Amino acid sequence: MYLPPSAENNILNPWVTFFSSTDNRHALPLFTSLLNVVCAYDPVGYGIPYNHLMFSDYREVLVEHAVQILIPVGPYNLFVNYLSRIHREEDFNFILKGLARLLTNPLIQTYLPNSTKKIQFHQELLVLFWKLCDFNKKFLFFVLKSSDVLDVLVPVLFYLNDARADQSRVGLIHIGVFILLLLSGERNFGVRLNKPYSVRVPMDIPVFTGTHADLLIMIFHKIITGGHQRLKPLFDCLLTIIVNVSPYLKSLSMVAANKLLHLLEAFSTNWFLFSASQNHHLVFFLLEVFNNIIQYQFDGNCNLVYAIIRKRNIFHQLANLTSDLATIHKALQMKKKTLAGISRTNSQETISMDGSRPAVPAEPGTLKASLVAIPAIDKLTEKAQVSEDGTMVCLQHNTHSPQMAADQHTHSPQPQTAGDQHKHSPQSADSNTSGKAGASDTESNSGRDTEEAFQPESEPARSRLSRVSASATYWNPTPDWVLSWKRKLPLQTIMRLLQVLVPQVEKICIDKKYQANAGTAMWFRTYMWGVIYLR
Repeated sequence: MYLPPSAENNILNPWVTFFSSTDNRHALPLFTSLLNVVCAYDPVGYGIPYNHLMFSDYREVLVEHAVQILIPVGPYNLFVNYLSRIHREEDFNFILKGLARLLTNPLIQTYLPNSTKKIQFHQELLVLFWKLCDFNKKFLFFVLKSSDVLDVLVPVLFYLNDARADQSRVGLIHIGVFILLLLSGERNFGVRLNKPYSVRVPMDIPVFTGTHADLLIMIFHKIITGGHQRLKPLFDCLLTIIVNVSPYLKSLSMVAANKLLHLLEAFSTNWFLFSASQNHHLVFFLLEVFNNIIQYQFDGNCNLVYAIIRKRNIFHQLANLTSDLATIHKALQMKKKTLAGISRTNSQETISMDGSRPAVPAEPGTLKASLVAIPAIDKLTEKAQVSEDGTMVCLQHNTHSPQMAADQHTHSPQPQTAGDQHKHSPQSADSNTSGKAGASDTESNSGRDTEEAFQPESEPARSRLSRVSASATYWNPTPDWVLSWKRKLPLQTIMRLLQVLVPQVEKICIDKKYQANAGTAMWFRTYMWGVIYLR
């Protein structure tokens, strides 16, 4: 706690070390007791309204201390050994339902305000869930094949949305994103996201009718466009999660489709692409999402296809992106002017869900966190593909430079079969949260969301992107650099779609304007005299 966060500081707590070592002959009963105490706790109790105001709940303190003892133990000890050896499905079901019940507790809505008890140790529960999935792969596969995985997803998204504007809770957002990145590397998670979203959790997002995938996309859009600048290193992770699940999304709502197009519109402006050396990677991720949905789930995603057609100018601008030095300098000058003189008073909001409240910023004096910087996305993920027997096979880990690694994240936009789809699956917790991890070099952000479908990029959006780009280190783009990644843009599938469908849609949508004619004039004359006669 009192040492700087670095890989050299591997000093373990002697009490925790002894507590979970072979020197403690009570380690097994202690581990099972602590896990049982956490997973068996039900803060609602008998369901009597306001019972937590009349009676003190000593078990909440016990559960909070139990989970705080379970999560700090090191990577190699008896507790981790016991955790990794849990294998019975009834035990997995007990653990998953217990954690889901506790994580969902703050989301419970009742007709009587504040009538149910709300727990406050959800961050510890998320860390425990991460350790369970990371150290016990059988538990991870059980979670993914169970429908209860959505009971974990919804509260995680709720916490991400609630903490996006609070810099003091940046660690909560990181652990939530890491959990979703871990789950998204498996096919079953993407398939589960197609379940209709019927639970109405109070979140300040637009009211929509759709699936859990729509909810995930809208929350990620909120984090990118409405979060604080310390979340910039997570943009690659957020878009990678969407890339991983995109081949399995059967039907996106119009709201979610517009959010994806809004992100592409914000990230594909010239001045943003030229402002930092890694900004174009965000465009690659979004294009990969569109390609996956078009290739594997075209039939059910008419909303996304229509949104792409309506915003086809974005893709044409990317295909015709100029790379001469004059255009680059002009775009960077536009960035400076935008940074100097644009206000944020024109933002627009739509109707949010009932009972929702906007994300609250951090209180003064709570922003000095000492979290270690997370690695770049190529260090957090490894590539895998589906083999002939249906299992995921990890490809050789990429050891090239960050530029090459990011370029190779975007594979060919025209795979022959779904089995060739590459997955960005996260590595172990040790590689994620320890080691000499430099900060992610992705310096990017988007504007405040106007929440208006098919509206041009707002001035607040440009202002926010300007500040993000200006905060990066000095960068001098060159025409050769632009050409090096422009030729790799996976636009072939989308441009072919536009070539085929745009004429058909335009033919359907031709305006039928009224034209004066003799027949209509005769009808009005007879109708007029009929009205006069009947008077």
